[in-house]
Amino acid sequence: MTVYFIGAGPGDPELLTIKAQKTIARCPVCLYAGSLVPEQVVAGAPDGARVMDTAPMTLDDTHAEIVAAHAKGQDVARVHSGDPSLYGAIAEQIRRLKTEGIPYEIIPGVPAYAAAAAALGQELTVPEIAQSIVLTRMSMKSTSMPAGETLENFARTGATLAIHLGIRALREIERQLIPYYGEDCPVIVAYRASWPDELYLRGTLKDIREKVRAEKITRTALILVGPALAEVKDFRDSALYDPETPHVLRPKVKVS
Repeated sequence: MTVYFIGAGPGDPELLTIKAQKTIARCPVCLYAGSLVPEQVVAGAPDGARVMDTAPMTLDDTHAEIVAAHAKGQDVARVHSGDPSLYGAIAEQIRRLKTEGIPYEIIPGVPAYAAAAAALGQELTVPEIAQSIVLTRMSMKSTSMPAGETLENFARTGATLAIHLGIRALREIERQLIPYYGEDCPVIVAYRASWPDELYLRGTLKDIREKVRAEKITRTALILVGPALAEVKDFRDSALYDPETPHVLRPKVKVS
C-alpha cells in the first residue's frame, strides 16, 4: 500500500500529468482538496472508489482515512492543487506517515505561476532583466513567515516575484515593494489561472490595487511583480543558442 501525493495542477484538468492520471485511475481511495481541485480531475477514479473532498476535513480526519486504507492494503491518491511541494501542506502528512511506516510517493504537478506565464504568453526570466523567480507568500491569517523572508529582502534582488495568498494585502505589498521596484513596476494578478473563469489583470504597483478592487477579487489569485513582466523588446538573446557561444552539445563556434 502506498500514499500518492499528486499535484493536480492549477485547475485545468488537461494539465494533469499522465502519471497522475494513471495513478488516480487505479487507486481505490482518493482524497482531494475540493476547494482548489476540480471534480473532473478525480472523475477518473475507478468504479466503487472511496472519493472524498478533504476541504471540510481536518488533518486527523484525512490521516484516519489513510490509516484505514493502509489496514486494507489499499493505495491512496492524495490529490492537491498545483504542485504539492509548494504550499501543499504535505510535510505534516508525511511526518505522520513516516512515524507509522506507511510508504508514500510524490507526483509533481504544474504550479500556478507556470500556468499563468503560459496564459500570458511570456517568459518570466528575461536575459539581463531578471534571471530569478522568488516564490513566496504573505502571512495574513496563515502560518507566519520566517524572520528573514520579507518582501523587502526579496525585492533587493530585483527578481520576478510570485506572491501567493496576498490579494488582500496589496496595500502592504505596495508599501514594501515600491521603494525597490518603483511605483511603475509591472504587476500581473492571475485570478484562477487555467480555470474557465480565469482573469489576468495588468497594472503597476501604483494602480493594481484599484483594478483588483474594481473586479472584486478577494481570493484564489497569484500576484506577479517585476520588470521582466513589461513589454521588453531591447534585451539580448540568450547565450544558449548564440552561434558565437559554444557549449558541450555545440562545441564549435559558427563562422559567419
